[in-house]
Amino acid sequence: MNLPVANFTHQFLLAMPGMADPRFTESVIYMVHHDQDGAVGLVINHATGLSLEELFNEVAIDVEDRPAWLSARVMSGGPVAAHVGFVLHRDQGQWQSSRVLQDNLCLTSSRDILQAIAEGRGPEDFLLILGYAGWGPMQLEQEMVANAWLNCPFNEQIVFHLPLEQRWLQAARTMGVDMRLLDIGVGHA
Repeated sequence: MNLPVANFTHQFLLAMPGMADPRFTESVIYMVHHDQDGAVGLVINHATGLSLEELFNEVAIDVEDRPAWLSARVMSGGPVAAHVGFVLHRDQGQWQSSRVLQDNLCLTSSRDILQAIAEGRGPEDFLLILGYAGWGPMQLEQEMVANAWLNCPFNEQIVFHLPLEQRWLQAARTMGVDMRLLDIGVGHA
């Protein structure tokens, strides 16, 4: 079967209603990378049970001045390598292990950014994420053909400023789609 060629890098994937995998129910995934070898994304709307304060305590980093963000939840980026942490943020900075993705959006995996955040000199907008979602070659394309996902443009307001529980519906609304009205059987003959 010839599958359509597409590249979903720097887009959102939205889990369609009726997603078969409960780990991705109503997920919004920011696609970090997608090519013929596979894809990597970060779920941006599913929280772990861990607060940022608990995570900073766990990694022995003191946080100054008790900022409001300290009670926010760490995101569950996906089922792969759930013990590995990432910071998705704006503003490049000078971190030891950082990758500029697109549009001033960066992904950093080094401890120095956590220290900077704790000291109030890190990026203003950030998500702390554990784990990621991954697909092998042509796996995502097969899931797209099976109507498991809807892709839509990236929107940094959704990532950094919208409450978690609103992200899935709002991302779809940016394209004029109401996910609550979609019939999961449409498109299958």
